[in-house]
Amino acid sequence: MMRRSSSRTAEAVSRPPNEDWKPAVEKPLRGQVALVAGATRGAGRAIAVSLGLAGASVYASGRSVRGHPATPGRPETIDETAEMIRSYGGRAYAVRTDHTVEAQVKRLVERIRRREHGRLDILVNDIWGGEELTEWGQPPWTMSYRLGRTMLERAVLSHILTSRYAVPLMVKRERGIVFEITDGDHLEYRGSFFYDLVKSTVIRLALAYHEEFEEAKLRHLSAVAVTPGFLRSEFMLDNFRVTEENWRDAATRVRRFLFSETPYFLGRAIVALAADPRVHSKSGKVFGSWTLAKEYGFTDRNGTRPDWGKAFREKG
Repeated sequence: MMRRSSSRTAEAVSRPPNEDWKPAVEKPLRGQVALVAGATRGAGRAIAVSLGLAGASVYASGRSVRGHPATPGRPETIDETAEMIRSYGGRAYAVRTDHTVEAQVKRLVERIRRREHGRLDILVNDIWGGEELTEWGQPPWTMSYRLGRTMLERAVLSHILTSRYAVPLMVKRERGIVFEITDGDHLEYRGSFFYDLVKSTVIRLALAYHEEFEEAKLRHLSAVAVTPGFLRSEFMLDNFRVTEENWRDAATRVRRFLFSETPYFLGRAIVALAADPRVHSKSGKVFGSWTLAKEYGFTDRNGTRPDWGKAFREKG
């Protein structure tokens, strides 16, 4: 059974250190509106906070709200994510949404349309919810069809459904960017049948939307898939029984954990792409946080620049 996250672990991962948490003088996304679908914890929370610090108005959606966490053993909520942004002067709204339920997605997008006068500049599809569904070490012919189907619904169909209702706001203005958050910038097998199918499909969604935008001559709309490296999320820190303060201790068991990164490394990658006026040149492709860090010059919250791509290539 998954262990409940300690408040110390959750706070250490969720909040950047003080010097990073101060609102930036320059806000490259000021005036823009972002929807981060799956903003409860980990990468989604860090992306939402990073976009908020960069000046965007952020709608943080997900199933877990205060008093009603949706994932067993996890205390984090979208309310906390929005409060983090607002506590430092940002504009954020927590909207409880099950992204597999069409009526709830429609209601979320309609709220954004009315409040923001039809404007949506950034959509981040980071919906996952598959930790307890992934079966490792089993061939597909022995896996649970029920668990696999649920994973596909939560982590693929949810992305499609969210884009179905959110993207038209971008199409109407002929401007915007869709981010698909995945795992891995490669075609190698990810070790579990349904997990690999989900993460590979998410990359394909970015290509599909890019091609459809091009076909419709919407040259100011882009779709990019982005992946973190070895992510030190709340879940992963708990899994290794370490905190953000002593995370290097886990490298005694898994050496490549030394190349891991905080969720804010990915958050900064999303901000860099969203602020790049030439981002359309990357549309339809997948990029790792480590590759984008070299191109745009950002670092992780501790000033380092982890290179998971290099560590992955040197595996074994």
